[in-house]
Amino acid sequence: MDAPAVVADDPQPPAPAVRPAGDPYHVYLDSLAGAESRRTMRGCLDRIARVLTGDDAVTGAGMPWHLLRYEHTVRIRTVLTEQGWSPAYVNKHLVALRRVLKEAWRLGQTSAEDYARAADLAPVTHTRLPAGRHVPPEVVGAALAACDDSPAGLRDAALIAVLYSTGCRRAEVAGLALVDYEPGARSLRVLGKRDKERLVYLTGDAIGLLERWLAVRGGATGALFCPISRSGRLRTRDERPVPLTGQGIADILARRLGEAGAGRRTAHDFRRTFIGELLDAGVDLATAQALVGHSSPATTARYDRRPENTRREAVDRLRLPRARPLTPG
Repeated sequence: MDAPAVVADDPQPPAPAVRPAGDPYHVYLDSLAGAESRRTMRGCLDRIARVLTGDDAVTGAGMPWHLLRYEHTVRIRTVLTEQGWSPAYVNKHLVALRRVLKEAWRLGQTSAEDYARAADLAPVTHTRLPAGRHVPPEVVGAALAACDDSPAGLRDAALIAVLYSTGCRRAEVAGLALVDYEPGARSLRVLGKRDKERLVYLTGDAIGLLERWLAVRGGATGALFCPISRSGRLRTRDERPVPLTGQGIADILARRLGEAGAGRRTAHDFRRTFIGELLDAGVDLATAQALVGHSSPATTARYDRRPENTRREAVDRLRLPRARPLTPG
């Protein structure tokens, strides 16, 4: 079979050449630990498959990834960049592409040399400020005030408190189980990216809100936060609370902030705020990095607001001259 053409004027979709059991698409997604990661990378590979075929309905399943060569992957990188996406978003797709190529090599479907050449793609370089907005304390307070004493209200207040006082990613919060909570140590055991565990800690106020939710949730093993029906019933499977999804957490935040009359904020905004507050309080970079689960301190440093504040204070020393006409002569 010939290698697939990439985004031709009249693209011809390559015929599926791989059975599901040996499909690097499925093998790669199965290797990912979290449901959120699988959803994200599945989307990336499906979008790349549409670039390859020109078919908006196609997915990456069954695609002949093993036939891609360097000239194809370079073209894919160019086309992704031309979509107008952010460099970080393009690079996420390139990560997915490299990984599915690696699985094709591991499955013996392509040679090591062809894999190495096809995967030798430079990331799209960029220097951007971290995405997101600061979440002021008054916005958090208003969102908490919008949570009533219903089961959903108690859950949502505890959820907001955990996000604000730990800086966890929404997928990490969705993955929390009751067994991960240690009230004596005020800690939560979080499973982060690449299956790395870390401990995060809750403020006293956050503990109080979490305990109120747990009094409703009960002591059954299972997810720490679960969906709740309109009638106030917790969603369970085999009498165990089932987990929220990352999108479910995003929807809860949007609803409670909307009820509070506040602007839109995301779970990542809470994370960004948490890091900034830590560094503003004088917490050293290594400790902040450990608390939020960044692989590199350079990533954490990007959220440091202190240099920005210093530059603003420097500009504040300047004074704009008063407006007055020049004197002739």
